[in-house]
Amino acid sequence: MKQALRTARRHGFRLSFVDALVLVTGAVLSGWLAKMDFPLWWIVPAAVGHFFLFCNVFLVWRRWELIWAAAFIFNVAGHFALETYTATPVLLWQAPATILVIVFQMRSPWYHGIFARQINPRLADYLNDTL
Repeated sequence: MKQALRTARRHGFRLSFVDALVLVTGAVLSGWLAKMDFPLWWIVPAAVGHFFLFCNVFLVWRRWELIWAAAFIFNVAGHFALETYTATPVLLWQAPATILVIVFQMRSPWYHGIFARQINPRLADYLNDTL
């Protein structure tokens, strides 16, 4: 049987046309919401910014992204329950989750995001699919 062709694994920062489109759309949407005086406009750049950080800069595993997203939802919901609708307290509480996700990812032998060549001594194993 023929072995399926695999694309070569890559490392480092990534940016595709679709990623750029999501960033621009998020920026336009959040600007429009802010102009309309929508008090929760800041959720859009927070979510889109973390999407970019996790998917393009640090290349975070999906399970870490989902854990972060769940923490963000609970964090926002908790602040809404306290009738706090501004970004600062939410983002201050979310910052440790963001940092933990990035640190856990960077300490993994499968880390292949930005600065992976300097950080991950097992990067060659990851790139050669031998981990």
